[in-house]
Amino acid sequence: MQDLVRQWLEAIGEDPAREGLCDTPRRVAEAWKTLTSGYGQNPDQMIKSAIFEVEANHMIIVKDIEIYSLCEHHLLPFFGRCHIGYIPKGKVIGVSKLARIADLYARRLQVQERLTNQVALSLMEHLNPEGVGVVIEARHLCMMMRGVEKQNSSMITSAMIGSFHDSIATRNEFLQLVGHASRIS
Repeated sequence: MQDLVRQWLEAIGEDPAREGLCDTPRRVAEAWKTLTSGYGQNPDQMIKSAIFEVEANHMIIVKDIEIYSLCEHHLLPFFGRCHIGYIPKGKVIGVSKLARIADLYARRLQVQERLTNQVALSLMEHLNPEGVGVVIEARHLCMMMRGVEKQNSSMITSAMIGSFHDSIATRNEFLQLVGHASRIS
């Protein structure tokens, strides 16, 4: 990867040997290892050690989970907040694992729509809850720094599965609690 970064620097007209850039290929390689660390993680292994049998049938929500990802179309960052809710059927997951699941999928080349679905589907598969809701609101540098250059735009995506999809009341309760209340019932 370091050789590729040197070639890339040369291709844009830079001298990779100049003082400010001589260590850049190593730093970029290390940064990309972190930014794409989700490829080296297995959600099954992460989740299975954190599932607990609990008699609970109320909505559980973790909101404002910061996420950072890379747009697969331009390799530019997008970042924002992820809100996750579910209604268990006898199994809950350790609260920190919800943030780790969001990070695992965010630390891959992504589109926000797929990221939202991956988080929801992973929880549905591993917990078999009554339902899952995920909302992500993010700002995309590929839209802010290039193209239409809209600085104040954000994108909101949601994935509603099970009771969050089937029940308007459940969906609206979740959206209200995470601050994205529906104006239409």
